[in-house]
Amino acid sequence: MPELPDVVVYLEALDRHVVGRELRKIRIVGISLLQTFDPPINEAEGRKVVGTQRLGKRLVLELGGADELFLVIHLMVAGRLRWRDEVGAKPPGKIGLAAFDFDHGTLVLTEASKRKKASLWLIRGADALIEQHDRGGVEPLEVGEAEFRDALTGRNRTLKRALCDPTVFSGIGNAYSDEILFHAGLSPVQRTENLDSDEVARLYEATRTTLVDWTERHRQTVGDGFPDKVTAFHDDMAVHGKYGQPCPICAVPVQRIVYADNEVNYCPQCQTDGRILADRSLSRLLKDDWPRNIEDLED
Repeated sequence: MPELPDVVVYLEALDRHVVGRELRKIRIVGISLLQTFDPPINEAEGRKVVGTQRLGKRLVLELGGADELFLVIHLMVAGRLRWRDEVGAKPPGKIGLAAFDFDHGTLVLTEASKRKKASLWLIRGADALIEQHDRGGVEPLEVGEAEFRDALTGRNRTLKRALCDPTVFSGIGNAYSDEILFHAGLSPVQRTENLDSDEVARLYEATRTTLVDWTERHRQTVGDGFPDKVTAFHDDMAVHGKYGQPCPICAVPVQRIVYADNEVNYCPQCQTDGRILADRSLSRLLKDDWPRNIEDLED
């Protein structure tokens, strides 16, 4: 799922490509995409895009006119935006969900998944936009350490869950939380109530540096173009998506906890004092054969 660094770079590309341009037509292809009927989607047509904003992992296009209209896009896991210089470009095959036609090209929304979860809303009014789409989490790059700590420790839960909760922090998901926790040297299952002041400070700094670093990396990759290779997995990531590969710091194999459609990646040497965390499915299956520490893993 595109997270804060990806969404920021998407919005910067949209600023370059469509802000100041008239949205001439919207073509909805995926029947599950549109989540609103009032106002009707065609009310957005003929309006100029006057700005963009981010609400968590949602992309917002601000539309000009006498009233306030906002197009809200949530890409979910497999949704992606593509820019085509061709006016009226056709959305591709089975993965095309919608096309937004401008006078100089087409913004295409795709989703490469059988389970179509990407969503589009047309919202009237700034108050309705915030009420319906602001999950309430603090902006991790805009708060000081004290406010970060208050948000983090408001409820006692694991660090992984706290970082990924949109009502706690805005825009952080599965991929960057893995990287943040690695750089902070903290276990993903450590409870927030057990953090000392040094650990909070490390997590705060790791959150800021990780998100800023990856935003800048994506900016440099995209340049003046449009993001066309948005993914949760990158060769330069330390642990996310690196199960079984050597940790870049200590060379111990990266481990994981699998749950539902997601997994937590971590280094047992750098983050959990050498302990292998129990995997809900495999540890039950293997029982006594499940490795408990690095030495067992090597055996």
